[in-house]
Amino acid sequence: MTTRFFQRLACHLLLLFACAQVWAADQVDIVQARIESSEDGYKLAASFAFELNHDLEDALQHGVQLYFTTEVELTRPRWWWRDDKAVSSRQTRRIWYNVLTRDYHVSVVGSVQQSFATLDEALFTIRRPSRWLIAPKGVLRPGETYSVSLRMFMDRQFLQKPLQVNAFNNAGWQLGSDKKTFTYRAE
Repeated sequence: MTTRFFQRLACHLLLLFACAQVWAADQVDIVQARIESSEDGYKLAASFAFELNHDLEDALQHGVQLYFTTEVELTRPRWWWRDDKAVSSRQTRRIWYNVLTRDYHVSVVGSVQQSFATLDEALFTIRRPSRWLIAPKGVLRPGETYSVSLRMFMDRQFLQKPLQVNAFNNAGWQLGSDKKTFTYRAE
């Protein structure tokens, strides 16, 4: 009886460990994140670490466009009411593969696109996006401390409608990060 119990426990732990490995592989890690003040306003400098799993890479090779959205929010804590949401900004980047020219393209939605020879080069621009303006200069109060929350995820809402059903039900299509929070003192 005791031996059978420990065998089942070992099987359950092994299964749990295998599931944790699969879950961790589909995770976006936020390596670096900071807010920088410039003449134009406040810019986000961030870098991410992730790999496309086999399902996403295969879909990309067959002409499916993938979208990665970065969301940032700055709030100012208040003791007497809800936190004051000072800035809320998002940027979506699109990556796709052109089968005829055999190159990858990356663009910020609504902006200029760049072409790359390899998938690693294209993913590099998504993992390390250029500093983008999240707020103009006068939005934040100098000297105030703001709480910043940041996350990045594969935005399945931009996918074609038939693929959205599969993407919402398939764990291989759920790539994203946890929210990272840090503080920023406005300059």
